[in-house]
Parts: sequence; structure tokens; C-alpha cells
Amino acid sequence: MNEAICNRKSGAAGLVIRDCGLMPYGEALALQLELCERRQADAVDNTVLLVEHPAVITLGARKTENRLLTDREHLEKQGVEVVSVGRGGGTTAHNPGQIIVYPIIKLKSLGLSINDYVRRLEAMGIELLDGYGIAAGRRKGYPGLWVGDEKIGSIGVQVRRWVTMHGLAINVCNDLGVFEHIVPCGLDGVRMTSVAALSKAEVSMADVRLRLRRLLVRAFSCEEMVKHEC
Repeated sequence: MNEAICNRKSGAAGLVIRDCGLMPYGEALALQLELCERRQADAVDNTVLLVEHPAVITLGARKTENRLLTDREHLEKQGVEVVSVGRGGGTTAHNPGQIIVYPIIKLKSLGLSINDYVRRLEAMGIELLDGYGIAAGRRKGYPGLWVGDEKIGSIGVQVRRWVTMHGLAINVCNDLGVFEHIVPCGLDGVRMTSVAALSKAEVSMADVRLRLRRLLVRAFSCEEMVKHEC
């Protein structure tokens, strides 16, 4: 696991960026919960986890938007875990080659409202994709990041006592077949895409992680970053 620490010269809360590599969904959720509780108590700085997950389908808090197209038991026999979580939104899917950003951030420490925070996550994803020549954007009434009529990124957040959990997932070079088992976010007819599918080129996940580190530093107003291997 790689860890980077970003401290603001202004004296405000620092930002810890932890690269968790490929981590099972349950482990990442437990880590988020632990960090959320500690952040509420100001026992840790604002933290962001960068993660990839083995194949998993997650069901959000909006039950009407949770729509599986394949029997849950059949999915689990195929090695696709199905997990219910407390974030906003409906059904989504994760698998290797999709980069996930889980910020554990006390919004008040940055003077952000929930809407401001979501907009900042969206803007960061749009800028990341622009770096690969992909013009992504928002669609009114439809959460996530879109390239035309295709969805390339999902956003689902949960806020506990002003501390955020869950976050942003962007399809980079993952197998999009996993989405055939669900109705993404409960939206009929949605087609998923990825950086690799649109660019027709090989994409390095290491490069994606490096770019995200820089964007996170800027998005959350940090001025210095010191890297540590762990």
C-alpha cells in the first residue's frame, strides 16, 4: 500500500492519500467506516482511498433504483459478490480496471456544502478524463459522468456528521460485461463505456493513480505532498 500525505501551509487539516491497490469491497467498506468515525473525532486528517475491487455489485440506499438482471445466487456462483450499502443512488458494479476514489473528508474543514463537494468530485473526474482526450460531462437529473449518451463514471456519496464516505468510480480498462447484470443506477437503456473503449489505446492504471493524486491535491486545496511507501 502506498500513502501520500498532503499538508496545507495555512494550517488547515491535511490530506492523506492511501493507495489500497486491489482490495475486497468489504475490507474497503470497513476501512471507510473506521476512518469516518476517527475523522468525526478529529483523530485523523482528511483521507482519500484509491482502490480497485474484485468483481462486486453494490445496491444503494434507494431501493427502487436497485435492479438486478441476473439472479443474485447465480452471480455469486460466478464469483460476483452482491453487497447492500448506505450510499446514495442505486445499483452499480465494480471490478479490476475501474478506479475508485473514496474520500473520508470533514466537509466543514474545507467550508464545503454537500452539493459543493459532489460538484468538486464531478469536476475532478471530468478533468481526469480530459487528460485522456475524453470530453465527459454532467447530465441534468442523471448523476455520474457521461460521454454523450454513455456513462463512464458513477458517483454515490454518504455523509455522516459532516464526514463523507463512498465517492467516485471511473471505468478505465475494466471488463464492461459486469454491467450487463444490472440496470446501472436504475436507469433503463444506459450503456456503459470506459477510457480504454473510447481511446482505443492501452491505459496504465499507475498513470491514472498518479494523475488522480495531483487532482486530489488541487481539489482539496493542498499545497505540499510528501510520499511514503508502506
